[in-house]
Amino acid sequence: MTSASELRSGKGDRDENFPVASWIIHPRHRALILAYYNFVRTADDIADHATLPPDQKLAYLDLLEAELLGKGDTQAEAVTLRRALAERGMAPRHALDVLIAFRMDVTKLRYETWDEVIHYCRYSAMPVGRFMLDVHGESTSTWAASDALCAGLQINNHLQDCGKDFRELNRVYLPRDALAASGASVEQLGLPQSPPAMLACLQSLAARNEALLDEGRSLSAEIRDFRLGVDVSVIQAYADRIVGLLKVRDPLRERVHLNKFELLTFSLAGMIGEVGRRAIGRKAISRPGTAHDA
Repeated sequence: MTSASELRSGKGDRDENFPVASWIIHPRHRALILAYYNFVRTADDIADHATLPPDQKLAYLDLLEAELLGKGDTQAEAVTLRRALAERGMAPRHALDVLIAFRMDVTKLRYETWDEVIHYCRYSAMPVGRFMLDVHGESTSTWAASDALCAGLQINNHLQDCGKDFRELNRVYLPRDALAASGASVEQLGLPQSPPAMLACLQSLAARNEALLDEGRSLSAEIRDFRLGVDVSVIQAYADRIVGLLKVRDPLRERVHLNKFELLTFSLAGMIGEVGRRAIGRKAISRPGTAHDA
């Protein structure tokens, strides 16, 4: 079978809501993180391939899984990740989880409720955060906040790209019950501008997602690793800005992704905020007379 990497869709530069390969992360973790990233992106490109039939997409995803588990050496991304995980003594669970989501992308084109979308995020987005936390040796107690943040990032992406997903893939992540409640229809996603009903639906979903992102706001403070904490704070800043845009803009008509200036601005804001918080936090938890306790 052809190597999965040869099926890359050629999407070019991506508007990443999950900058997992950030330069902020310590260099000792980057090879493993990039191996995970390349594996996930290859699987994503298979699921989104414009011409590959569904049964072949599923066959390629199955092949990636088999080789990740050691059954073959033909798929470079799977082999590289398998070896990188083995070097760290880590299980492939978070990579296996995302494959579940990509199989859903092949077989499931519509979602009935918000809970169904969250279930999808459990496999498409939450494993990314959990993987990063595991790489850094963080406690599983951080998973709840991470899951909320990652799901919020994923739903931001769904709202940003709702028109493109419908036109190019006939895939709609907007819950049918939310569309019905606003009087909107799936077909309106093919229009160059949202009718009032669709705009109301999109903006109500953005407001609901803002509440979800708030549930993950404690994550950076829960993380022990300084660099990862700063990275998460930057990602949270991106997410807050994007959801703010989604609450007031029409993603069918307007750009709702961050430009380079905004990325720089919110990166700096996130870094400064987290560094400051940790500095204050360290002072707050120190006890009077600590120097005499040594």
